[in-house]
Amino acid sequence: MDTFMSKRHVSLREAERKAEELFRAIEERGIIRSGVTEKQINQEIYNLAFEMFGIKKYWHKRIVRAGKNTLHPYSENPPDLMVAKDDILFLDFGPIFEDWEADFGRTFVLGEDPAKIKLTNDIAEAWREGKRYFQSQPNITGSELYAYVYDLAIQYGWEFGGPHAGHLIGEFPHEVIQGDDVENYIHPDNHIPMREPDANGNPRDWILEIHFVDRKLGIGGFVEQLLTVE
Repeated sequence: MDTFMSKRHVSLREAERKAEELFRAIEERGIIRSGVTEKQINQEIYNLAFEMFGIKKYWHKRIVRAGKNTLHPYSENPPDLMVAKDDILFLDFGPIFEDWEADFGRTFVLGEDPAKIKLTNDIAEAWREGKRYFQSQPNITGSELYAYVYDLAIQYGWEFGGPHAGHLIGEFPHEVIQGDDVENYIHPDNHIPMREPDANGNPRDWILEIHFVDRKLGIGGFVEQLLTVE
């Protein structure tokens, strides 16, 4: 591994490690609870991230979604909901640590509803299966990986909830530099091998997102993290 790749991967992994630490603290402090709004939880997480790491900057909007709002993909902006007693909710945060982006998502279940618990377990396993498939296919394209995780949703008894299954990640602000072209996403129309370098010859690193939904039950689950860095 060359020096550039090594430094990049160390920085990305460290950013994700801190995001994982933040999410553990969110659980330990009981921030995920009923009787408060999504917006209130969002603000409490923002305050905690500032307390722990001095973070004020995020490379994308901070998402807390509960109940029927868990059906909505990233691009939508559903109205603020109150978290119910036996609810399901997910977080999607993109904090910036020393100019390196993290993008971390997890689902939480309040109570013992078996369908919600199954959904949470299924998306975690589907993420691991998606990573194993990516690692086994040296020339895999974005469209091929999207098709694979889309089919996993059906195999597990759910519907895939998003228009894509992940995106590029890197040094802030990659979103401004890269734009919204499909080749920057794990998207059904992206037929470029994911391991190809970018236009400047630099390596590209990816986030894998799994969003499964059940529209009849009105629930969704979401998980995301680094795909290309161990």
